[in-house]
Amino acid sequence: MDTPLARELADLASRRKALSKVKVSFDGDTRIFTVSNQKGGVGKTTTTVNLASALAELGARVLVIDLDPQGNASTALSVTHTAETASIYDVLINDQPFGEIVQPSPESPNLFCAPSTIHLAGAEIELVSQVAREFRLRRALEIYLRENPKDVVIIDCPPSLGLLTINAFTAATEVLIPIQCEYYALEGLSQLLGNIQMIQKHLNPELTLSTILLTMYDARTRLAQQVSDEVRAHFPQQILDAVIPRSVRVSEAPSFGQTVIAYDGTSAGAVAYREAAVEIAQRGQQSAQNKGA
Repeated sequence: MDTPLARELADLASRRKALSKVKVSFDGDTRIFTVSNQKGGVGKTTTTVNLASALAELGARVLVIDLDPQGNASTALSVTHTAETASIYDVLINDQPFGEIVQPSPESPNLFCAPSTIHLAGAEIELVSQVAREFRLRRALEIYLRENPKDVVIIDCPPSLGLLTINAFTAATEVLIPIQCEYYALEGLSQLLGNIQMIQKHLNPELTLSTILLTMYDARTRLAQQVSDEVRAHFPQQILDAVIPRSVRVSEAPSFGQTVIAYDGTSAGAVAYREAAVEIAQRGQQSAQNKGA
């Protein structure tokens, strides 16, 4: 039947079929993303864990660093993060080696997580007195990656520009910004771009804004389309074609300690995150080829 629902289901089936034929490789340098947006509730953690899972499914060795004291990324990846667990706090404050805190996620043999615990809530204050406080994550991560190579590292940040987020920016090579398709989402974007430029100038000249992903997209509203058009006009090179729709399945998955990729891999949300992961991987391939040429 030619109804909106039938067309939507046919489109979803077609996209799933296209994804099943995709082949990507991860031959270049380790790509280190920080997922950042000072506005809360835009899907930072959801984007972090679902992209990580989708990239792992494509064959990438992926490490998620949970730098948010709430520990939601650790929960979604079914990684232990009780108060007694060795965590990213111990790396930043106590100089514990990264390899001693990284845990495999039961979701995929390619997926690993450096968990966050409640102790991280006080790390902002404790970092102030530390030597080279802005570079502690970067230096620990560099040592770990030399001994334990990964294709992709994704850092989930808290929704603020404190020392934790600055450590993430300093450790990363790329910034991924999830943008909620609502008016207020655009207001904080210019401030975030200013902060990225400040980090580039003073702490990490290698940092680039490489990826923007539209989240919570509701095709029924004119506002979502307007936000999409405006972001695409200003950032045509960075924005992904893939758009993450509002999805009940995406919201439900963390309560089962899973990403939506594992919870319901055929749902619209899972397909959208898989498409975004493929785009990110293909851009990395293209960039590696350009460097080789």
